[in-house]
Amino acid sequence: MIYSDFHGMKISRLGFGCMRFATDPETGAIDQEKVNAMFKTAIAGGVNYFDTAYPYLGGNSEIAMAEALKDYPRESYFLADKFPGHSLVSPVDNIQLFHRSLEKCGTDYFDFYLLHNISEYSIKTYEDPDYHIIPDIVKMKEEGKIRHLGFSFHGGIGLLKEVLSRYQGVFEFVQIQCNYLDWTLQKAKEAYEIITDAGLGVWVMESVRGGKLANLPEKASSMLKAFDPDASDASYGFRFLQDLPNVVVMLSGMNEVSQVEDNLKTFETHKPLSEAERKTLFEIAELLKQGVPCTACRYCCDGCPMELDIPFLLDCYNSCKTGSGLIPIMRLEGLPEEKRPAACIQCGQCAHACPQHIDVPATLNELAEIFASGAKWSQTAQARDDEMRKDLGTNA
Repeated sequence: MIYSDFHGMKISRLGFGCMRFATDPETGAIDQEKVNAMFKTAIAGGVNYFDTAYPYLGGNSEIAMAEALKDYPRESYFLADKFPGHSLVSPVDNIQLFHRSLEKCGTDYFDFYLLHNISEYSIKTYEDPDYHIIPDIVKMKEEGKIRHLGFSFHGGIGLLKEVLSRYQGVFEFVQIQCNYLDWTLQKAKEAYEIITDAGLGVWVMESVRGGKLANLPEKASSMLKAFDPDASDASYGFRFLQDLPNVVVMLSGMNEVSQVEDNLKTFETHKPLSEAERKTLFEIAELLKQGVPCTACRYCCDGCPMELDIPFLLDCYNSCKTGSGLIPIMRLEGLPEEKRPAACIQCGQCAHACPQHIDVPATLNELAEIFASGAKWSQTAQARDDEMRKDLGTNA
């Protein structure tokens, strides 16, 4: 196992993400026996970092993780959990919620704790004085119940810069979606460099894009097999990240022992990508991308009668088309209604100004339809909020 040094701690660069445990398709019950077997294999192979969150798997991920770790000394591994502020629709007792996570995880402290899913939508909740989230969580760190505080991020580059600037000295690390597809698609390269320049550690989620990069289309997979017929598609995704020196942990949401074994093989040693391999990964990324070729030059913004942030909207569109789930919907919900794609009046000024010849009005119209027909993040948040309050035994 290759390890990172973070403030004197020896952390496995392969982290076990606990969001995708195998479950019964009818009951939703987690296959605890399989979780136990995966953890046993992972720990034997040197993995010592385990990442969960309050809402994962209907609130049961924390419990299953704790069960799988109960026979191991607490000081032998690192626990990471997250505060679900992005799912709150009204203030809750943050301290009670935090302690509920401690209870479910069978511990009295977290090595790493994150504000979950900061974006243009959720930042309003996290910073709302009525919710009092950040002061309460900082208090938990001051009391020693959190060793290291960070946040997971799903927003745009501008927001990332704002958060890092406003909270200098508060956070020590940032967890971002980063892989060779999102390196350019979702500006992960810029995010990595901004966090690194700020002196914070980079944690990576979606290392293989929820399995998208672990099970490539036949054409793309054959391009990699030409280098090594025995290497898995997933191994190239992890090796890409291993080459980034400030990536402390790469999370993998493993749900089969065979996946654990394959990942352990990849993390036995650091095998840097060759230039040919790196070039091929970026060629595959281009094959996987869907959407429009926006370069964010912002020519389209000059003269827009509705003053829309068109590059932002096109970025959300590309995320939707490349399969990013609810994240782009959530980002759109963070906008005032008059700045959402449906506000476009189809004047065509932007299309005439676009050097890439994008039919911007048609694209924004399609995005408006996707947003209108898709599951709204606020609806999902309401359901999660209800579950949390039920778990806490309170309506307040």
